[in-house]
Amino acid sequence: MIELNEEMAQIERDLVRKNQLLALAQSQLVQTEKMASIGQLAAGVAHEINNPIGFVYSNLTSLEGYLRDLFSALDACARGEEATRLEALWQELDLDFLRQDIPLLLGESRTGIARVKDIVQNLRDFAHIDGDSNWQWETLPRCLDSTLEVLRGAISGKIEIVREYGETPEIECQPSQLNQAFMNILLNAAQSIEGKGVIRVRTGQEGEQVRVEISDSGSGIAPDILPRIFEPCFTTRPVGTGTGLGLSAAFNIIAQHQGRIAAESTPGKGTLVRIRLPIRRQAHD
Repeated sequence: MIELNEEMAQIERDLVRKNQLLALAQSQLVQTEKMASIGQLAAGVAHEINNPIGFVYSNLTSLEGYLRDLFSALDACARGEEATRLEALWQELDLDFLRQDIPLLLGESRTGIARVKDIVQNLRDFAHIDGDSNWQWETLPRCLDSTLEVLRGAISGKIEIVREYGETPEIECQPSQLNQAFMNILLNAAQSIEGKGVIRVRTGQEGEQVRVEISDSGSGIAPDILPRIFEPCFTTRPVGTGTGLGLSAAFNIIAQHQGRIAAESTPGKGTLVRIRLPIRRQAHD
């Protein structure tokens, strides 16, 4: 009897150790998936920021040359050059053109800086830096818009994003978590599209619930694979290109929000992911 108890105790210790190792491995996989998502996000954001910064830099270079010409004209005036010489200098430096182009360059530069500011604000909204993991009230369109803006550079320019937002109330949620779920689903949709395609995002309300539908015109999912797409570590992507935790993480986030997520797909035509979320959480006993 004593030997049996010792054997059972040893088995229990082995199970505890194995569970700990499994939890550690899962945590590492989740971290790997997050880093992969961050890598895609960073590349896209860098591209989005480089565009406006690029033409602001180009405009500043042009303005530097314009200022040199203007200072040359001012120096000529200060030296008291003859009117004929000043007129020739005016034509040589094309000061009429500078008068027209400088305001345009300044306007374009302000637009570029405003775009960078918007990107940073969208990143803040996406990560919800000013908040934390507390539950708060937010609208689905705002969560989706901040996510789509952050993903703009990561999603191919050949993919058209169609937003069809119905009227929805604010819901009790963790915005940064929902943003993460939406990002995983949208990235999955984008990766299923080769060449040109469309991702359609819809929202609406059904009684005490709100819905989000994200559909794509991608390659679709085979019927035998579809039931497994929300399983941890399941992926159809090549080895080394993902951990298969993106949709699983989205599933868990929606479940934490007391919602439901499901998918339907037709090979060769695309996939539709449906999400239902309660407007207000139900209190647990």
